Amino acid sequence: MSEGAYDPLGDSRHPDDPDIDVFLSGTVFLDIVFTGLPKMPSAGTEVWAEGMGSCPGGIANLAIAASRLGLRTSLAAAFGDDDYADFCWRTLDEQESVDLSRSRRFEHWHSPVTVSMACAGDRSMLTHGHESPLPANLMIGQPPRSRAVICDLTAPDTLGSAAENSWAELSRTDGALVFADVGWDPTGMWSSQMLDQLGYCHAFLPNAGEAMAYTRTDSPQEALYTLADRVPLAVVTNGAEGAMAIDSTTGEEAHVPAPRVTALDPTGAGDVFGASMVLGTLSGWPLQNRLAFASACASLAVQQFGGSLAAPGWGDIADWWHSVRDHGSRDAYHTSLVRRYGFLDELVPTVPVGAVRRAAATIARYADVAQVP
Repeated sequence: MSEGAYDPLGDSRHPDDPDIDVFLSGTVFLDIVFTGLPKMPSAGTEVWAEGMGSCPGGIANLAIAASRLGLRTSLAAAFGDDDYADFCWRTLDEQESVDLSRSRRFEHWHSPVTVSMACAGDRSMLTHGHESPLPANLMIGQPPRSRAVICDLTAPDTLGSAAENSWAELSRTDGALVFADVGWDPTGMWSSQMLDQLGYCHAFLPNAGEAMAYTRTDSPQEALYTLADRVPLAVVTNGAEGAMAIDSTTGEEAHVPAPRVTALDPTGAGDVFGASMVLGTLSGWPLQNRLAFASACASLAVQQFGGSLAAPGWGDIADWWHSVRDHGSRDAYHTSLVRRYGFLDELVPTVPVGAVRRAAATIARYADVAQVP
């Protein structure tokens, strides 16, 4: 591990443990992020942005979020042979310490690209890309041993007896905990059959809208109860309202409000939350602490522009906790924060001074995406 890196699982590692903490697979996009737009461009007009940055996106958001938290992360993805792919590969491998040994380069396949435009606290995106030259299951083969995998249940043949050769199923049978997520269903069908895969998962982390749609319930709380009957660790995120969860393996139930922040760009916040929950679960933290930590990390992410650019490292987490703990105000809100996050006092003193912080990744020599304290 590089100098200044922090290994939150260091005290619990054993010689026979897998070398990889988290294995994942998906599509890497080149994200080009424009910020500070006075308005969205309309037909026949040109709008100048105050800032711009570029970084690996898509599944790279999740890989970078996990790696910055000190999890040994391996990613299997297709990369082209263009300059965009060179940039994304170099950033993930050299800057973010993500293992790419299961990834492959393909000739004459250009990188998928997403242009994200942030305006008035929201974002719009324009994307172009092609299917991977090789399906993930064929590209990966037998996945490496890992403590956990994170997968999308809407991907074809993800888990179950009908998917015995899928990378996620192979990882599960090799002992990995499966943390599952879903995306928005553009068909509007929200097939309940998708939930049948939860019997093969350790954890499921949808947002409130997705959870209610799939469970046919009218509230996030009712959706959580329905999901908790299907999966050991059920988590429902609800934006500024925070998150709630039930862990049937420990008998815990928790609801944690989100810290108050000014949200500038929500891109990648869900990935940061998911990576944080994986870390807390592998560390054996109480459910209340896991939810609080994940909510804080996601809140740190939405205060910055730029997807994977915004994922916090342990240096950022330590800075935030020091500012909360040493805040002069003793109003009810800050007293609640200090009480809720007191467990960080046991973690932050062991974080080295040079611990990982957010890093600028840009095709240009310098990023000029606006950074907000």
